Amino acid sequence: MPRALTEIERVRWLQLSRTPNVGPVTFAQLLARFGSAEKALAEVPRLARRGGGAPPKPPDAAVIEDEIAALEKWGGKFIASCEPDFPKGLAGLDAPPPVISVLGHPHLLRREAVAIVGARNASALGRKLAQTLARDLGDAGLTVVSGMARGIDTAAHEGALESGTVAVVAGGVDIIYPPENKLLYARLIAEGAVISEMPLSEAPQARHFPRRNRIVSGMARGVVVVEAAEGSGSLITARMALEQNREVFAVPGSPLDPRAKGANRLIRDGATLTESAADVLAVLAPILGSGFDEPGRQAPSSGASLSEAEIDRVRGAVEEALGPAPVSIDELIRLTDAPAQAVLAILLELELAGKLTRHPGNAVSWGVNSG
Repeated sequence: MPRALTEIERVRWLQLSRTPNVGPVTFAQLLARFGSAEKALAEVPRLARRGGGAPPKPPDAAVIEDEIAALEKWGGKFIASCEPDFPKGLAGLDAPPPVISVLGHPHLLRREAVAIVGARNASALGRKLAQTLARDLGDAGLTVVSGMARGIDTAAHEGALESGTVAVVAGGVDIIYPPENKLLYARLIAEGAVISEMPLSEAPQARHFPRRNRIVSGMARGVVVVEAAEGSGSLITARMALEQNREVFAVPGSPLDPRAKGANRLIRDGATLTESAADVLAVLAPILGSGFDEPGRQAPSSGASLSEAEIDRVRGAVEEALGPAPVSIDELIRLTDAPAQAVLAILLELELAGKLTRHPGNAVSWGVNSG
């Protein structure tokens, strides 16, 4: 059941989520295993040493308290994934962002949402269509979510300002990026909302954008792609939407325009061809108000029921089965013929030691931990 965190619990959640080598999956597993962020923080050094690495250092509580106070001065707040105001779509992800920061109007996060994304170098017609789609979907009662990027994202936010729109940014919620969206940013805070899982004042970096895209798709019932080149970030968002069991919509374009190739391919692959908001609403209307169906969603196994001796007996087999190429965790369990809890416990220790990389599709490999 959703519950509000105490002030000290919020500090501990932020400390744990900001600890190096602790991403959303690691955070969820630690919380499941130890019951609280405070207890997990105390156990992280021991687990990292078991994984063969130096213990990662969490930020000091005083640093986190200062960040909370700074965000409150901006009129914002942090919302944890267990709290009532956390977006239901995000809360159901496997695993959700542990904490998001919010500037603007948090009530928009509780509404049903649709995402609109697309090319930064969008055509004039593409921008006009995105703005019209956003306005009409907003008038139908949906919150429009996008990433505040140039082009289609900007047009979508502008079209939905009056009805309610949420921008998910790749840096801190106090960082305006791109700089030319300064006026849009001000209107989003006044009339909509800006959210992020990044620390306050952190500049956006390339590695942050896939995490931003995961939140965009995770919040929404469906993702509408308007102009997207092959290999673009918008197609990454569409792929994440499919992994999250969201609907995908795409606006067709001329085969002669490189900006249309990604959207046209999505349509060939089964996305709903979209020319107006009516095409989106026809698909979404039957599922609005229902729970979010997350494929493979299950409580993280804690490994607490196994002794460390039992875990250590299969450690060699698990480490031998890992390689530089990603392997699914299910396949790793099958290859090693080891108890699932033992495999998950070993992977957790390797993550905290900074020796493991997580990949989409519940896969892992040797390498620098990405959480």
